[in-house]
Amino acid sequence: MHFKLILVFVDDNKTDDVLKAARDVGATGATIINNARGEGINQKKTFLGLNLETQRDVLLFLVEEHMSRNILEEIAKAGKFDDEPGSGIAVSYTHLRAHETRHD
Repeated sequence: MHFKLILVFVDDNKTDDVLKAARDVGATGATIINNARGEGINQKKTFLGLNLETQRDVLLFLVEEHMSRNILEEIAKAGKFDDEPGSGIAVSYTHLRAHETRHD
């Protein structure tokens, strides 16, 4: 079986919507990294030295290759990536092998 890794960087207020959309089209779970920070082409806005940017989450989905395109498209819709610039991004990578950890 071949897999793809989908990485999603999204505002934390959209994480639940993105997770639901991915599950609705076949994703079976995700790993979520909260409070990720990054820097884009524009400098961060500050007020008295405090950042005014929103918190970001990173979601990692390992999905079967034949399902990845549909899941990726639904993630983009749920996150409104095309409608709201700067709201997030999703990318996929080909993952050749996965090793399962069994919990007996």
